[in-house]
Amino acid sequence: MSRNKERAGGAQQKDSQPPPQMMQEEGGGGFSFVVPTEFVELPSQGRFYPEGHPLEGQESIEIRQMTAKEEDLLTSRTLLKKGIALDRLIKNLIVDKKIKPDLLLTGDRNAILIATRVSGYGNVYTTKVTCPNCSAQQEYSFDLNEANVYDGNNVEAGSAVDHEDGTFTTTLPQTKVEITFRLLTGQDEKNLLNQIEHARKKRLEENAVTRQLKQIIVAVNGDESQDLINYAIENIPSGDSRHLRLVYKRVTPDIDLTQFFECNECDHSQQLEVPLTADFFWPDR
Repeated sequence: MSRNKERAGGAQQKDSQPPPQMMQEEGGGGFSFVVPTEFVELPSQGRFYPEGHPLEGQESIEIRQMTAKEEDLLTSRTLLKKGIALDRLIKNLIVDKKIKPDLLLTGDRNAILIATRVSGYGNVYTTKVTCPNCSAQQEYSFDLNEANVYDGNNVEAGSAVDHEDGTFTTTLPQTKVEITFRLLTGQDEKNLLNQIEHARKKRLEENAVTRQLKQIIVAVNGDESQDLINYAIENIPSGDSRHLRLVYKRVTPDIDLTQFFECNECDHSQQLEVPLTADFFWPDR
């Protein structure tokens, strides 16, 4: 299937008639106004949500623009320490309150965050970058409007079967084992990070690769037994593990933030994934 990419910036549309619930009540002196909203294109196009989910079959999601109240969330030490500041931000911005931020697919969450950053602080994102060639650290500016929406269709024929329910099956090239896996949500990503952080604090092995595989694999040769899944993860060759992770990346709809970088020190140039640092939501710090 072809790689269908569209500019993320061009996918956002201003809502000329925001819904009534977005109208602010009058404050002192009769002051009132309407909070602007916009529609953000979902990389998933609503394809991988279960039946009955508010985003099932939906190509976009309506969010309101960030205000000072949301900036407070992003500076809350308590929320940042707990790792839930972005969850609260997304929850506040989504117009349809039936949609739970934790259950959004990772790529759809990323699309919302990028659209929020663009509407709040503009499309130019300047941050520190380390040159892959000479290791010099420098400030570099990226254009977030150049981000591409990737729909997950860049999959080689026969490398994965889409079951159209958020799960896929691929055959491992060396062992010929059939692995069925699912796409991760924001909650899954958070659980994975928490597990790794907990292991780090306890001075245990982080096991990032095997932990990720345990999150995504749902069946081995059609068998959903957790014992069999764990056995497969711990014993498949690294080539099979790499194949599975590559296929997962190719079928996952997301925002592609790869952009051109040219080093100011050594003139080395290459495509580089835009690093999302603390400067992302606080460009003036």
